[in-house]
Order: sequence, then structure tokens, then C-alpha cells
Amino acid sequence: MDKRPRKQAKTRSSKSEAEVSSIEWDFIKMTEQEEDLICRMYRLVGDRWDLIAGRLPGRKPEEIERFWIMRHGEVFAEKRNKHRTKNS
Repeated sequence: MDKRPRKQAKTRSSKSEAEVSSIEWDFIKMTEQEEDLICRMYRLVGDRWDLIAGRLPGRKPEEIERFWIMRHGEVFAEKRNKHRTKNS
């Protein structure tokens, strides 16, 4: 029998070895047209990445979501600035 108090839930690590931390994400290159379409579609349908990806041939919903998070997330602001200065 478990020695933990009765109300304490069992914790399991659901993170597989194949998962990549968001810190390790590479920048996704999108054309201006793709970026524009993603922004317009996001305003219309929100974070329904599968619908947005359906309008962009060759792009996966996960890729679109990762692009959006990296583009608009505060966590990546410093990394974006470094990337811009490196490419200038």
C-alpha cells in the first residue's frame, strides 16, 4: 500500500524524450504573405491552428502555433532581438 497521504495524487512524468523545450525551438521562416494570412486568420478564428494551417499549403498546425508563440510571446522577445541583429 502507498505510504503517501490519501489526498496526494500520484504524479507521472508525461514528457517524452522526443519533446523539445520551447527554449530550444528554431526560428520558423515564413514569407510576408504567410505572416499576414496567419495574423488575419488568427483575428477571425483565434487559436484554431488546424484551420489556419489548412489555408497554408505545406504548413502543419504545430508549426503555425510555434511560429505564433515565438512571434508574440514575451519569452522569446530577447531571442528575437538577438536573431534580428545577427541577420542585419
